[in-house]
Amino acid sequence: MNPRPPPPRLSCVMPAYNEAMNLPRVVPEVLAALTALSPEVELIIVNDGSRDDTAAVALALCAGHPQVRLVDLSRNFGKEAALAAGLDHARGDAVVLMDSDGQHPVSLLPRMLQEWQQGADVVYTVRRTRADQTPLHRRLARLFYGLINWGSRVQVPADAGDFRLLDARVVRALGAMPERHRFMKGLYAWVGYRSVALDYEPLPRLGGQSHYGLGGAFRLGTTGLLAFSAAPLRLMGALGLLLSLASLLYGMWVVLEYFFFGISVPGYATLAAGMMFLSGVQLMAIGLLSEYVARIYDEVKRRPLYLVAREAGRGLPPAADRAP
Repeated sequence: MNPRPPPPRLSCVMPAYNEAMNLPRVVPEVLAALTALSPEVELIIVNDGSRDDTAAVALALCAGHPQVRLVDLSRNFGKEAALAAGLDHARGDAVVLMDSDGQHPVSLLPRMLQEWQQGADVVYTVRRTRADQTPLHRRLARLFYGLINWGSRVQVPADAGDFRLLDARVVRALGAMPERHRFMKGLYAWVGYRSVALDYEPLPRLGGQSHYGLGGAFRLGTTGLLAFSAAPLRLMGALGLLLSLASLLYGMWVVLEYFFFGISVPGYATLAAGMMFLSGVQLMAIGLLSEYVARIYDEVKRRPLYLVAREAGRGLPPAADRAP
């Protein structure tokens, strides 16, 4: 790895949805940690269509801190789109992604920057435990990572989150990807580059309730599976093969039973149950294909990933405006 000279220009992207309660406490703490690492920093708050006073709080933070910028989206586009919006507006040599609820420890930032200065392009964090989640959520997470990595050349690290540091060239590579149904953890893995993993323990939320429960995880997992894996189609193909073999064996048994044992039961119930089962499998396969087709339909429309209603704050000047 080639070491990078200090000090870098640092950007921090912080998506926010109904986080008016937490931003006044989180932003100063993160800014203090960033300014201790570099004299040139910016913190970009991406307001993802919040319904509370998040935008007003972010504007007040912009007025009180010249390093803070606000990217106010026109509506709620989802966290993946908000992350993309923040990355598109970041101007730093390295970009840190953090949540706005205070669960990502700022104490890990010096080590992340150290790994970047030693040549790492991506420094991502991995949860030590999932003790804050229900047993069902944990089992579904294990199942999800097993499916998405099954037979894939690109392995998505299990339990890796959005808390990470990205080199500017990784940010440019992510910005060059045009897809609308974005699964950022898969995109981070797909671009590659030199990556280093750090383990961490999430902190308790400072206030409010998480907006990312089991339902949100299921929707994001569905997007990830359909966008980065052919595992659902492969499983459906394997199920079709097994059913074909089972029907062939059953047909052979019916023939043998007819010639050697005679047929004592007419078999209406067996035929009815078999037809209903096969019809259900066929409808399930059609529904799965429809999900893929629906996503293709959304992609070919080429709508913007997000729309910005307004921007505020200064942050870092563009690279072209830097003093020599």
